[in-house]
Amino acid sequence: MYLVHAHLEFPRGGELPLGVRESVRDSVVPADRVEHVAVHPRPGARLTLGIYLLAGRLEEAEAHAVRVCHRLLRDVPQLRDARLLSAGVPLMPAVVTAALD
Repeated sequence: MYLVHAHLEFPRGGELPLGVRESVRDSVVPADRVEHVAVHPRPGARLTLGIYLLAGRLEEAEAHAVRVCHRLLRDVPQLRDARLLSAGVPLMPAVVTAALD
């Protein structure tokens, strides 16, 4: 399972539509292979979808998330004015650990 962050933006001056969380979750279908969707409002009329989906490889997960997002932008009335800015697996920074003596 992969977590892909999809970043959406609404037209300038727009606000996050009411009920968008429920509408997005209700619009996910079994063929999407999505296990869970988290909806995070962001400043500046932006929204991040945290899409947990099943895929064999990272690249496959990202491409599949883009396809799911395009369908959601078409099918979810509250998202029709939004545009997809980017979608990708959030990468964790490398952590340096000290060797134990």
